[in-house]
Amino acid sequence: MLLLLVVSGVVWGLDHWKWAPKRREAEKNARASMAEPIDEAQLAKIFKEPAYVEYSKSFFPIILIVFVMRSFLVEPFRIPSGSMMPTLLVGDLILVNKFTYGVRLPVAGTKILDVGEPERGDVVVFRYPQDPSLDYIKRVVGLPGDRVGYFNKTIYINGKPVAQEEIGRYVGIGSGLASTGASHRLEKLGDNEHEILIETNQRAREGEFVVPEGEYFVMGDNRDKSNDSRFWGTVPEDLLVGKAFMIWMNWDSSAGGITWSRVGSSIE
Repeated sequence: MLLLLVVSGVVWGLDHWKWAPKRREAEKNARASMAEPIDEAQLAKIFKEPAYVEYSKSFFPIILIVFVMRSFLVEPFRIPSGSMMPTLLVGDLILVNKFTYGVRLPVAGTKILDVGEPERGDVVVFRYPQDPSLDYIKRVVGLPGDRVGYFNKTIYINGKPVAQEEIGRYVGIGSGLASTGASHRLEKLGDNEHEILIETNQRAREGEFVVPEGEYFVMGDNRDKSNDSRFWGTVPEDLLVGKAFMIWMNWDSSAGGITWSRVGSSIE
């Protein structure tokens, strides 16, 4: 998109300041040298702006608006895996608020305006620390300075267990059928109450971790099917992309296409 923006902008600028004045001057000279009557249709055809200029002038403002919105305000993402079930399902198309955690320069990612910091329980999109070309989505569990433990399927924050309540057995649909039968629970993480899945017969990655300053400990809501901070460590603040806040569409061919009940749902 950045390349399209630059190319269309350069073409528009060159035409505005250089090519269009030359066309007008050439048309003026042609009119002066032509005998009456002047064939206006023929002149218009000869001195019409090239198609690539016309397209650039049409698309440049649209691309600019989309680029600004995606860079500083809101960006869409698609959920490719079940690591955040049942909060997010495979095929969910979500919107991410990129303004929540500060304004960053496009491409470079340098923060130019500090707006806020992630809170415990936020669902965040970030660039995967081991390969920043990949975008991951997880839930913030540990804040800078926290001591985070995970034992017997339970999160411990600074020595205190995070409360869980059994809801029942989960029934998956579409691409999430493999999680049918998992323990469906309600977890309260800080002020955030959300649903999680636990595979009671599956061995979990356990341990205790201290979150460094300026970094965050994240986990998937599908606890036993998530590649998260328990395996590769914490997420530096400068890799944060934004906070996920809404599902604007769901498309899962395994579930028959669009799941209309998820359209417009908020992400808790």
